[in-house]
Amino acid sequence: MKHIFLFSICLLTCVSVSAQKYKGIVDKTVATIGGEVILLSDVEAEVQQMRAGGSSSDKDMRCEILQNMMESKLFLMQSRLDSLTVNNDMVEGNLTQRIDWFRTQLGGDEEMEKYFGKPLYKLRQEWRKALEEQSLTEQERYQVADRIPEVTPFDVQEFIDSTATEDLPVVPVKYQLSQICIYPDREAAAVSVKEKLLNLRERIIGGEKFSTLARIYSEDPGSARRGGELGMASKSIFWPAFSDAAMALRPGMVSQIVETPDGYHIIEVLEKKGDMFNARHILLKPQYTSADRDKAFARLDSIRTEILAENIKFELAARFFSEDPASRTNGGQMADPATGSAYFEIDQLKPADYAAIKDLKPGEISEPVESLDNEGYLQGRQGNLVYKIIRVDKIIPAHTASFENDYTQILEGVRQKKQMEAVDAFLEDKIKSTYIIIDPLFKECEFSRDSWNARK
Repeated sequence: MKHIFLFSICLLTCVSVSAQKYKGIVDKTVATIGGEVILLSDVEAEVQQMRAGGSSSDKDMRCEILQNMMESKLFLMQSRLDSLTVNNDMVEGNLTQRIDWFRTQLGGDEEMEKYFGKPLYKLRQEWRKALEEQSLTEQERYQVADRIPEVTPFDVQEFIDSTATEDLPVVPVKYQLSQICIYPDREAAAVSVKEKLLNLRERIIGGEKFSTLARIYSEDPGSARRGGELGMASKSIFWPAFSDAAMALRPGMVSQIVETPDGYHIIEVLEKKGDMFNARHILLKPQYTSADRDKAFARLDSIRTEILAENIKFELAARFFSEDPASRTNGGQMADPATGSAYFEIDQLKPADYAAIKDLKPGEISEPVESLDNEGYLQGRQGNLVYKIIRVDKIIPAHTASFENDYTQILEGVRQKKQMEAVDAFLEDKIKSTYIIIDPLFKECEFSRDSWNARK
């Protein structure tokens, strides 16, 4: 149930080769890039972070790390020449998220300091500096990529003419769909689940073990088998309502019912350290019955019958009867919450939705189906239960991309290709014109860019 934030920890895919080749070396400069240096300790610090993140690769991680660091230094040097400024808000946000993540993964401040062999204040200093450099590097990289000339229709046509037909991108089948949705009685289900939690809370206060009841009743599979225990973690990784309730409790106390996007909880705090805590919880989610489903299906079937009899248009029925606010105002037309596009590839559709429409022709309407809505998409969680009928508005068969039908998609591909070429050209030019020394310690590295290999 943990609500983990996404943040840029720069976890490269890697695995460790043996560190024995570095045994006995306290620290040294392993690369000089113009006026910038990279220390062995910088590389090893990145290795530690990647291992803590569980990353793995079949290559020498230190070679990958060093190459990425050297390329970042080239962008960093140029960013200073271009007088770019650090995005301090982003740096502080990423720093907080990084520290909270490691504190949670490693079990607290003391364990984190022991793992990295440094006090927390020192880690903050080092990571803040690294994130400040990352902010400048990313801005410069973006500027280099953004300096390409505007991509024109001529560029798109030239790309098509110069590319073999079999090498042109294949556009998968796409669907344009509309829906009419009905939700089960969520209020009644919420009342029912709250009653169950109140009963469990009374049993705990009456002397039964929280952990025993969590194993039996909690619907959080990750913690239920541990008696509901979540482990010592930063409050920032949980839903705010959950964290606020837990931080307000003294160890041994049991909370009132707490509602989060995951469902309803009761919480028992075991231990608190600063803004970290270890707690048990019991999670219950609203449950719906076959009667809810039958009632919704009957109503949807009736609406579908009226539409097929041409007594009402689908768009009007959606505006009157659909309970999905996102599509109702648009006559039921569905849109991808990630892109806003009205067209869906197969892997962008919910499995239940695709199963309902996969054999339909344009203009046909599915039977009622049980599915999920998009309410939880932006929060990175599963949606709510919903019942719906779906009309297939349009099907675009899979085809080789063409100027006439897929101009926008090809244009974006050409733009990305030119941006990558601009970044590569920048790096090649800077590698040739910059004073660079790579320590013999890394002479066996096979860098992915030949120009780096030539500078060893």
